[in-house]
Amino acid sequence: MNSAYWILAIPLALFYLYAGTLKVIRSRDRLRPMMAWVDRTPLPALRALGTVEVLGAAGLVLPPSTGIALPLALASAVGLVLLQAGAIAVHLTGGDRRIALNLGLITTAAVTAWLATGL
Repeated sequence: MNSAYWILAIPLALFYLYAGTLKVIRSRDRLRPMMAWVDRTPLPALRALGTVEVLGAAGLVLPPSTGIALPLALASAVGLVLLQAGAIAVHLTGGDRRIALNLGLITTAAVTAWLATGL
């Protein structure tokens, strides 16, 4: 089960590291072409969301790779599930029905959380 965890956790962590970093460093204008919802979100909340994504990515990788605080991997995966549940709600309330990526991410994070219970 350990290799299955890594097969899912590494790409998931890379995605959230990338997406979170963009939300932390890019301007709203540069994010708008990729994320239409940024205009409905206050800039400090957008930066905080990016920080949470980066921390979630670190939580998926660092505890299992170091053997320290392993329950943080499970907490990070569950947190990413909750994050995507919120993202789906934001998309749907804004009239955006393109949630396929969100559904894929929530499923991957949920399976990763399940696999993290065996670490």
